[in-house]
Amino acid sequence: MDFHIKYITPDIKLSTYDDKLFKTETVFEFHMLVWFISGETKIIQADRSYHFTSGDIFLIPRNQLATIINYPKDGRPHKAVVMHLTTERLKEFYSHIDTEQTIIRKDPEIFSFSNHPLLESCLASLIPYFEMTQPFPENIASLKIMESISILREINPDIDRVLADFEEPGKINLVDFMEKNYMFNMPLERFGYLTGRSLSTFNRDFRKTYQETPQRWLTQKRLELAFYHLTEKNKKPSDIFMEVGFEDLSHFSYAFKKQYGYAPSMIR
Repeated sequence: MDFHIKYITPDIKLSTYDDKLFKTETVFEFHMLVWFISGETKIIQADRSYHFTSGDIFLIPRNQLATIINYPKDGRPHKAVVMHLTTERLKEFYSHIDTEQTIIRKDPEIFSFSNHPLLESCLASLIPYFEMTQPFPENIASLKIMESISILREINPDIDRVLADFEEPGKINLVDFMEKNYMFNMPLERFGYLTGRSLSTFNRDFRKTYQETPQRWLTQKRLELAFYHLTEKNKKPSDIFMEVGFEDLSHFSYAFKKQYGYAPSMIR
């Protein structure tokens, strides 16, 4: 993969790659503000999906499971400016603002600010800095991040309920969470963290609830979802193996044949 990252600071970067696609399943530790220069991205969550392309600007909230698939497009690389809105910086920003009445906790969605002139000009102003050879001044980087937060609040006052919420995941219902998010191919440690459990507690609670190991249960659920897409939605194996939580097509085909007795390609 031809993949390049340039940093102004650890929290501001320019990513570029030219391969066919790049796919990852992750939970971001910090909120991420992204401006697409070229290429396209598909973001898949448990109950919705998003498609972004050149010129789009969006905010991915922290601690949200998502499958992210990035593509070059129209002969141009996938290229984006990414800014991390860390908890430390947000606490500093909100220390002077009263938001007690605005924070209503619910599952945050991805916020889209496509082609907004305020945000686009703010993020576009960063481009020349990526060519600097000397260290970028931290105080200026901080000002640019604070500027972005101010613009986000000006565009959408409701965003305070996400940016000003500094709580970590608490212990939640295991069945509700796993039935909603099993298709994300994440380490068990991350499943545990997002359900408010240590890895050992997660494994213990899972076995008690399902009378099965997490790994076996996850594989079974992902294959059942794949079978549904292949038979009911008439999709091709190459179109769905990543979306149901498998790393590559060959592993998916092997697991599917072992479960159902025939290759997924035979369904069509």
